[in-house]
Amino acid sequence: MSNFHPRRTDREITDDNEIKSIVRNGKYASIAMASHNEPYIVTLNYGYDEAAGCLYFHCALKGHKLDMLMANTRVCATVIEDGGYVPDQCEHVYASVVIRGEMTLVDSLEEKKHGLEVLLRHLEEQPDPIRERNIQSDTSYNRVGILRLSIIHLSGKKGK
Repeated sequence: MSNFHPRRTDREITDDNEIKSIVRNGKYASIAMASHNEPYIVTLNYGYDEAAGCLYFHCALKGHKLDMLMANTRVCATVIEDGGYVPDQCEHVYASVVIRGEMTLVDSLEEKKHGLEVLLRHLEEQPDPIRERNIQSDTSYNRVGILRLSIIHLSGKKGK
């Protein structure tokens, strides 16, 4: 997988901690996929497992995302901190991270549990009520798909 660098190197984020902070603080990623010369992009909430170097997503067990991933697991995602447009300056305050990696559907029950836990802890201040409402037993995991985006490369860019 090729690594790309911004044309405007003055806007490139080179500090890994700053890049990972943007991913840690984000709540959703736009994920680009392609198969059979057909592009597709979808925006999903995620959980970041920094130690494992991956993002987890939940999804339905059938649908266009899974069809695309069956044909091509390579994806590109973007997480953005949007500081807003600056009127009368033709400028935008932002920081963004481009994530290149491989996205697969998680098969094992143990990793499904882990991925959903990472997702809930990333998004919710109090994940217990949601977990208690939606996960009554291990069979509850049969109703949800968990996707893992294994990160191969991160790059960052910011404006203002």
